[in-house]
Amino acid sequence: MAEIDPALSRLAAAHKVATEFWDWKGHHVDIAADTLVAALAAIDVDASTPEAVQAALAEHELAAWRRGLPPVVVMERGRPARFDAHVAAGSPADVWVRCDNGWRIEVRQIDNDVPDRQVDGHLVGRASFELPGDIPLGYHNIVLRSGPQTVETSLIVTPSYVGLPARLGDGRVWGFMVQLYSLASKRGWCFGDLVDLADLAVWAKTQHGADYILINPLHAAEPVAPMEPSPYFPSSRRYVNPIYIRPEGVEEYGGLSDKRRRRIAERRRDLAKSLADEPAIRRDAVWAAKRQALEEIFAAPRRPARTMAMEAFFAQEGEPLRLWATYCVLAEDFGADWRQWEPEFRDPESPAVVSHAQRRAEAVRFHMWLQWMAESQLASAQHRAQEIGMKIGIMADLAVGVNSAGAETWMMGPLFGRGVVVGAPPDAYNQSGQDWLQPPWRPDKLEQAAYAPFRAMVRAILRHSGGIRVDHILGLFRLWWIPAGHGPGQGTYIRYNHEAMVGILALEAKLADAVVVGEDLGTVEPWVRDYLLERGLLGTSVLWFEYTDDGRVKPPQDWRELCLGSVTTHDLPPTAGYLAHDHVSLRHSLGLLTESLADEIAKDVAEQGAIVHMLEGRGLLAQGERDPHAILLALHRYLALTESRLLCVALVDAVGERRTQNQPGTIDEYPNWRVPLGGEDGHRLTLEEIYDLPLVNELSTIMNEA
Repeated sequence: MAEIDPALSRLAAAHKVATEFWDWKGHHVDIAADTLVAALAAIDVDASTPEAVQAALAEHELAAWRRGLPPVVVMERGRPARFDAHVAAGSPADVWVRCDNGWRIEVRQIDNDVPDRQVDGHLVGRASFELPGDIPLGYHNIVLRSGPQTVETSLIVTPSYVGLPARLGDGRVWGFMVQLYSLASKRGWCFGDLVDLADLAVWAKTQHGADYILINPLHAAEPVAPMEPSPYFPSSRRYVNPIYIRPEGVEEYGGLSDKRRRRIAERRRDLAKSLADEPAIRRDAVWAAKRQALEEIFAAPRRPARTMAMEAFFAQEGEPLRLWATYCVLAEDFGADWRQWEPEFRDPESPAVVSHAQRRAEAVRFHMWLQWMAESQLASAQHRAQEIGMKIGIMADLAVGVNSAGAETWMMGPLFGRGVVVGAPPDAYNQSGQDWLQPPWRPDKLEQAAYAPFRAMVRAILRHSGGIRVDHILGLFRLWWIPAGHGPGQGTYIRYNHEAMVGILALEAKLADAVVVGEDLGTVEPWVRDYLLERGLLGTSVLWFEYTDDGRVKPPQDWRELCLGSVTTHDLPPTAGYLAHDHVSLRHSLGLLTESLADEIAKDVAEQGAIVHMLEGRGLLAQGERDPHAILLALHRYLALTESRLLCVALVDAVGERRTQNQPGTIDEYPNWRVPLGGEDGHRLTLEEIYDLPLVNELSTIMNEA
């Protein structure tokens, strides 16, 4: 690879664009110059020529000097923090903090030896200040007054440590993980919903002692067909997919006439009949039938107090909710991909968009009402879980990003990088790398927005849950950006302000008294896990991936205490399928392996063999026993011996399912996220049918004995 111009390297470093990294095999990799130029272009930095690089470096130097205060200051409570202000040379600078409770806290100026400099024809001076460490947690403002000018910026004070809520005590808790959509009940709409979630929580706690249900992301998908099946590829992470609403659970359903209720019941029965022989979940059919029912309920009269509550919700959510609902209406009228709309509708603030929303005001209100209903039923599920004694209740999941054609990129376009997508470099499991087709948030724009979109998203998710799992939490530190025209192996890492983003996550968790679990699997810089531990955020440990540095199966006493431990994860087959090497055979059939099937099977046999021998050596599995059922139980006995404070049982393991929900690196080559929950014989199971399965009792007994 040709040597990179040092000036380009400096420019990349200034904008947190990596020029090198270490791959999954431990090899040092230099990033190609064209990748760096494309990554910089995605954040509006021109590096196309040597002259452009020099100009961009000079512009970066001056950027801070042109601002009176930084876009945002994020600090940990208990640790004084320094920041710089810029004023006309020789002018006084008076700075204080205006707290969210109205308090005023004076800020001390400290010495610096930075000389004044010419900026755009004016002499500008730099003054440095130190924030005291005892500012209360929360969102405040820093105020700078210099002569006749007053400037403000956001101050975010975060907890230095989150840890586990006091209600968990010193012991351990366990729960089930489930893809909610895959688990439909007999009275549901062929799709797991929020009423099913509440019932699942009651069963899990009262019959088995579980303290949480970890679910897939409930993020909103497109409002029209075809609806994206992946919960990790949403239209918006801020809002809930209304397909999870149970129509009969809406209060106004009870006020409908007998004729209308019968019509809704017939619609549900017709749906069940039409999908009876379908091997995969059909979201489009489910949403079409359910939406008709919800439209009838929306049109029904409401009690005055209900109308007041609805309007209060609309007011509380404000302009973002109205914009989301407007997108939904435009998607219904012009198609889900806003990039294909007429130019006047691609700008959410355009007169054409405003006019269209006014003409379709009732449809806009319907989509706002759907969010109110989804929030209400989600709140009810969490309340029910807590009411029957779950210590955590519902644990939500936060996806890495969004669909480039969806609502968020339309609503907040400038926040996203142009001409790049997020993915992952090649690793042991995906040897060609991954392209997730998701546009990344720009670190600079997030900072300029004082992280408000991130704050709002996390707060909304934690509003009705006792915990949050952050998928690929490494994305708060760095993301693998793949420029257009480049393959997954030709990207580079972009650094984010992890102290700010992890700090905000910690703050919102502290305010909600919630658990935070970071999915920190894959290619991870060692210091990242150390940092998460220092901040009191739990990591993730999957038994199949836990090895010591010298390649041995990690003993249970060496597992992390602050982590969520499980045998498997949603990106692997259930244990029955894993033991049968289904994941290797599937990747081979899809052309995802770079080595031969025989070699990969042999490698998998060796890895599983090491774990099985470890189980035998610890007396958790009888010598020579190779029955998958016995191995499954032994794996969970091993899990129970670990130090992990949170233990997790995959519901697919508890019912004997063998099929995987998702094959990373594919879209439609495999029916990802469309596999209904099935039993050992492949028969589709309803929620009610899992209640008496003996394997569930065996696994819960092991967990409770822990």
